[in-house]
Amino acid sequence: QVQLVESGGGLVQAGGSLRLSCAASGSIYRINGMGWYRQTPAKQRELVATITSGGSTNYADSVKGRFTISRDNAKNTVYLQMNSLKPEDTAVYYCNAGVQRNWILSPSDYWGQGTQVTVSS
Repeated sequence: QVQLVESGGGLVQAGGSLRLSCAASGSIYRINGMGWYRQTPAKQRELVATITSGGSTNYADSVKGRFTISRDNAKNTVYLQMNSLKPEDTAVYYCNAGVQRNWILSPSDYWGQGTQVTVSS
């Protein structure tokens, strides 16, 4: 099995920063794309940022210029540096990874348990 464990969420004032981490462990042959998504009770889960195994990144328009996604392939870990946080960034943030468990199997999507980010005004 594969587990994704997130950390780094919390409460921060508007304009502040947080750094989320997500470490993948278990039966891993290769990790393809990794990403961060967020969800609030009023909205469906939405993409925040993704990063390919080669380092190409993609961001939601709402976070461009404020958030930075990165990954450490040796540690099977993806990060999300969040700066200039706004109250509308408040959500549960989920880590996602496309994991190939061996050279025969196709990649499958795995999700973390979510970490709460709350930005106060």
